[in-house]
Amino acid sequence: MIKAIVMIQVNADSIPETAQAIADVDGVTEVYSCAGDVDLIAIAQVTEHEQLASLIPGRISKIPGVVATDTHIAFRSYSRQDTEAAFAIGSESSD
Repeated sequence: MIKAIVMIQVNADSIPETAQAIADVDGVTEVYSCAGDVDLIAIAQVTEHEQLASLIPGRISKIPGVVATDTHIAFRSYSRQDTEAAFAIGSESSD
């Protein structure tokens, strides 16, 4: 699975509507409104890199209110959940 973090600049007067429209796009798993240099951060999850080409410029960038996107592809996860799962491998007991 390929995950991409998409930072999105949006017209300030349409953030809620734009965020919901992005959240409704197939392949987008989460959308966050945030403070800082960008207005929204979306997490996209696809199976092939080619799908990002149709998802981000083809769908997300064309949503009314979207001004610009900046996409970052995740290579590896270092979340606590992933770390705990890795250490739990083989610890299951078989009854």
